[in-house]
Amino acid sequence: MTQTATVNYHVHKPKRQAFELDAGGIIGNLIAPELASTKVKVSDARGLVHETSFHKDAVAFAASPTSVAFTQHDTRWQADYDAELTDFLTNELPAQEVVIFDHTIRVDDPDAVREPARNVHSDYSPEGATQRLVDVLGAEKAAEWSGGHYAFINVWRPIEAPINSAPLGFILPSSVSPEDWILLDLIYPDRKGQIMGLAANPDHHWIYMSKMTPDEVAYFNIFDNRGRPSIGHSALDMIEDPNVTTIRKSIESRTLVRFA
Repeated sequence: MTQTATVNYHVHKPKRQAFELDAGGIIGNLIAPELASTKVKVSDARGLVHETSFHKDAVAFAASPTSVAFTQHDTRWQADYDAELTDFLTNELPAQEVVIFDHTIRVDDPDAVREPARNVHSDYSPEGATQRLVDVLGAEKAAEWSGGHYAFINVWRPIEAPINSAPLGFILPSSVSPEDWILLDLIYPDRKGQIMGLAANPDHHWIYMSKMTPDEVAYFNIFDNRGRPSIGHSALDMIEDPNVTTIRKSIESRTLVRFA
């Protein structure tokens, strides 16, 4: 089944572009690059004849029930969820070692602490991933991991209710041209990073999983030092059922995985 959704692509410019967070010292003030609102066709992964797989497509979906009740203001759940994710990635990939270093709860509400990300992107450039490896592990351990095979892999899960609006969509890497990627700076008050945006291309093959439940996850590659492609992704502006009014809530977890 194919749906139509709206996404916000990045736009090629002559000069380097940047997101500036807490710009001017004002908490929550964001200066962002120009975005181009674009309608795209999106295939439902539940109905694809050939199922997506992480090893082939760098993104996959799986049943993964959780016993965790997620809250933003009480983080005592994190240790239990980290253990669940470690077991999941160890079994699915399989991974030799897993480091979970960030959880982001997003709520599709203008007053939320974090809303869904509505720009088509991937979280790190190669240079940004190399720096983030050091940030997370420290220089000595990062050098050890760099001698082997490692990857940044995100795990995304609905929370509280099935997703009815603003689901997370992915572009299959086989449909992306190298020229589509745009290097973007990410400027914080105390540090600087790099991410990758994507420019529009009519060849892009978008997929999502319809009506994902809190017992399902999407896991996808952000950076792999042995060349597995990075996944462009974004919240999709679309609604499954106009009679359902639940707000999209989700948690995205960033992980570092070392392979044998």
